[in-house]
Amino acid sequence: MRRAKPELRFRHKERRSSVGTWLLAIGRHKALSALRKRPAQALDEERTAAIQDPADDPEIAVQKKDKSEILRKCLNGLSAEHREIIDLVYYHEKSVEEAAGIVGIPANTVKTRMFHARKRLSELLKAAGLDRGWP
Repeated sequence: MRRAKPELRFRHKERRSSVGTWLLAIGRHKALSALRKRPAQALDEERTAAIQDPADDPEIAVQKKDKSEILRKCLNGLSAEHREIIDLVYYHEKSVEEAAGIVGIPANTVKTRMFHARKRLSELLKAAGLDRGWP
């Protein structure tokens, strides 16, 4: 008789989370520790700017590049806590609960940080002359 495989979960501070969330949290802490130990390095913007969407014509590609650079600068204008939440939720497509587990804060704090981060990002984008549209 075969036993059913139990679902892999862990418990932290009376909350249950999946193993994936747990591993991502460990990876996050390891990465932050490694970053603290070495000096900051700038992104190679020339290489990242050279990547183009083959479906775009040259004019659209230039518009996207310009807006992408402005957005990157505005994101860097956010606090580290706000930038981290935006990165997890929008770029890594984590749920509020998953982001809370990774960062180690309550879900409501994630929601509050998202609200303030979006508000500040909107102000920074408006000050940079960027509307909400994307070519």
